[in-house]
Amino acid sequence: MLAALFTTDSGGLTSAELVRRLHVSPASVSKAPGHLETQALVRPERDPHSRAERYAVDADVAFRPVMADVRNQPRIAEACGAVAQKLGTTAPAGARLEITSQFLLHVTDDLARSARQWHRIYSTDPRKTSGTDD
Repeated sequence: MLAALFTTDSGGLTSAELVRRLHVSPASVSKAPGHLETQALVRPERDPHSRAERYAVDADVAFRPVMADVRNQPRIAEACGAVAQKLGTTAPAGARLEITSQFLLHVTDDLARSARQWHRIYSTDPRKTSGTDD
């Protein structure tokens, strides 16, 4: 479903269009959007030409789930750090959890900074390649 949405010029298809394009049953199409919505990969919208619901992707299709992950990773890092302190950072499990905590915090910070920079530069026009703001 995601590939079908990515490869349409409009970036959106109704359930009926997805069934025809993917050669699958309507039941198959009914489950996929919910899963992709929870990952912020697609969004539902009303089809402007009918009452049907469309599923759409846009230029921020990768940005939204990355940023959602960036918001969740610090909680995991904090939990790892707390358990590491309880176990003691000199114990093998405690040391492993402490390193995991530090790694997640560092990588998440880098990822968030990089994603925000990309978004500032390219989000207004996904075809932009100059790397500068207009």
